[in-house]
Amino acid sequence: MNTGALAGLKVLDLSRVLAGPWAGQLLGDLGADVVKVERPGAGDDTRAWGPPWVKDANGADSRQAAYFQCANRNKRSIAVDMATPEGQALLRELATQADVVLENFKVGGLAPYGLDYASLQALNPRLIYCSITGFGQTGPYAPRAGYDFLIQGLGGLMSLTGRPDGEDGAGPQKVGVALVDIMTGLYATIAVLAALNHRHATGEGQQIDLALLDVQVAALANQAASYLTTGASPRRMGNAHPTIVPYQDFPTADGDMILAIGNDGQFARFCAAAGHPEWSADERFATNPARVTNRAVLIPLLRQATVMKTTAEWIALLESQAVPCGPINRLAEVFADPQVIARGLKIDLPHPAFGSVPGVANPIRLSASPVSYRQAPPTLGEHQAQVLADWLGR
Repeated sequence: MNTGALAGLKVLDLSRVLAGPWAGQLLGDLGADVVKVERPGAGDDTRAWGPPWVKDANGADSRQAAYFQCANRNKRSIAVDMATPEGQALLRELATQADVVLENFKVGGLAPYGLDYASLQALNPRLIYCSITGFGQTGPYAPRAGYDFLIQGLGGLMSLTGRPDGEDGAGPQKVGVALVDIMTGLYATIAVLAALNHRHATGEGQQIDLALLDVQVAALANQAASYLTTGASPRRMGNAHPTIVPYQDFPTADGDMILAIGNDGQFARFCAAAGHPEWSADERFATNPARVTNRAVLIPLLRQATVMKTTAEWIALLESQAVPCGPINRLAEVFADPQVIARGLKIDLPHPAFGSVPGVANPIRLSASPVSYRQAPPTLGEHQAQVLADWLGR
């Protein structure tokens, strides 16, 4: 039985690829009944974004991409051609029963089908309609398509990511996952929950206008604050931190490790453990502002010390002294980590076509209404009859 925090909530998910589906999956994890609407014959674009492909029950490659699996559990799939009058009428009927609609079409893209906010709100005034676009519903860029990579560049994230100018391999870099899409999915979920609370108080639905660019700029956080305070654009610093030292990667005898020293006490304990207590007494390094100012002097000294022990030796030593540190793991090492195992972050879900499919657990831990995993990512149109019966009584 579904006892999740959002049990009873009906979500009509018209979105594709990642930002919208990520929000839909999160709402589904929390108990909502999420119906994913897909194109007949093709489905969500990410079903074909392989290899790698999901393995079937015999261990052979299927034709469903691993990518699709990351954002579509706890959903029921129906296949509807919204280009036809029949498909449009069916989706409008489903929208009259929905609490939430998620969509990520271009601005105005759903109006010709009668599936835009104004059309559906007239049918269901309590509807919460979440529109995810690259640039929002207003402004000179509103008609443009938006993609995570493009937004990472346009929104400033790539200017902050990568090796510093003058080093080998210098230049702007994107983050290794589609982070803007993921953050937008999280903001979308928060916005839906806020709109639900407003509806609970007033009975009113509303439209949510969420743009990837807005999310990216908002998530610049301290870097944006530094620029707005000083007028100087922050520069790329590789793995170093602009305002905390030492807070970066360091070489060891057999690889690399991360030091994440956030205060002067931690720095003093590190110096003692490294056999150089004089560093923490040196006025050039005694405080974090002094260490930031004298970064170019201090970091080479630390690097000369860290290469004297292996990564494992440093971690054992520094953890015993409450100095924040850690390895730089590949994903094989991540999912073999005892803490990751203890927290159950890898899950396997039964699948009607593939036997089972692996995934990553939802990180939200609720004591009274926990997340549940009721449905593996669906096959295309898997729940057509079931959804029509449950939502429309057909």
